Amino acid sequence: SFAYFTIKDRLPQILTRVIDTLHRHKNEFFEEHGEKGVEAEKRAISFLSKLRNELQTDKPVTPLEDELPDAALWNQYLDYQRNLSNGNGEPSWFQSPWLYVECYMYRRIHAALAQNPPIDNFDVFKEGKAQNFFESQEAISALCTYFQELIKNIKDLDEKQLQEELFKLLQVSLWGNKCDLSFSAGEDSSQKSSPLLPLENLVPYILVNDMEKLWSLLVSTKKRNAEKSNVRIDIILDNAGFELVSDLVLADFLLSSKLADEVHFHGKSIPWYVSDTTKHDFNWTIKKLQATNHMWISRCGINWEGNLNKGAWVYHDHMFWTLPHDFSSMAEVAPDLYADLQKSNLLLFKGDLNYRKLTGDKKWEYSVPFHQALNKFHPAPLCSLRTLKSDTQVGLKPGQGEQIQASDPDWMVSGKYGVVQFDASV
Repeated sequence: SFAYFTIKDRLPQILTRVIDTLHRHKNEFFEEHGEKGVEAEKRAISFLSKLRNELQTDKPVTPLEDELPDAALWNQYLDYQRNLSNGNGEPSWFQSPWLYVECYMYRRIHAALAQNPPIDNFDVFKEGKAQNFFESQEAISALCTYFQELIKNIKDLDEKQLQEELFKLLQVSLWGNKCDLSFSAGEDSSQKSSPLLPLENLVPYILVNDMEKLWSLLVSTKKRNAEKSNVRIDIILDNAGFELVSDLVLADFLLSSKLADEVHFHGKSIPWYVSDTTKHDFNWTIKKLQATNHMWISRCGINWEGNLNKGAWVYHDHMFWTLPHDFSSMAEVAPDLYADLQKSNLLLFKGDLNYRKLTGDKKWEYSVPFHQALNKFHPAPLCSLRTLKSDTQVGLKPGQGEQIQASDPDWMVSGKYGVVQFDASV
């Protein structure tokens, strides 16, 4: 399966890059922290080399030994996996659910640093995320310029035109999800050209396209809430770099068009899946945009900091997003987060990992309804914007998956296809 190649080839590559990154920063650690910094770097590298060896030799998954706030939940989850293994002994790297061991690896990478002050706040993936951002400048420039021109005249747009613009920016945000560094094992995945030009040609690659349903929901919610309460939209973020910028543009459009009054962003509380957005990445991106020597890019950065300052945008990071659990167990494991999401009028889940967690990462029949695969996870109406990079997909028309499979055997894992998949029921 695709999972096997991920664990066998891609994860060791990612670990090797992390070790290499720490090696390269040795002098920096020495300059900042003296011998203590170098000692911490050596300990972290030895911890990670041991982890890589465990992974490559299919050793049992071991309990976490750190004191971090989520360790107990992780160790309970390991017990749960042990009970599931039907007496087949200990869950190991190649004999366990892919989602679990992949999440577990990133949590162990975090532990390698968190347990080794004074380098405990070093993000081993930061350079790659920054590189993706800088190498996507041309695309960011095209998108910010387009957007600033659009909002100049947004008050004059009729409903049909607003709908067209929303669909355009939803698609930019969808295809922005191709810029994923865990998928490319850290190789360059930046967006080089204008993201707006190819949209027409990419429409046939959207396998489930529920944009019309999204639009109906937003319009009816706006009419219903006109007097009473704020319309709130939540975006559960995926990658930093170009994808994050495309999400921020979408969020600003939702405010500027009055389709939403407030947008809540949900990022990761620790470095995760190489390029996932943390609070540091979120703030860094907005600062970098402001400082760009380009009128429209810096205008976006300034406006977005303004949105945060006045509370129209709110950033959250909850520990649950970096646990191995799929979302159907959120209400039980993180009732506070579930209750918060219930206040939203629409949840937009970005990316492949969120899709895997929405659907329990199972080998579903392609035509199983999305609603069924969500397994009672319904805090609010929700939509997944995702390019396919793992072999789980639901909600297709009968025969659709088989038909694509015949002409394009890698369709589920190439990032070439996408979905805008909506579920209204709460």
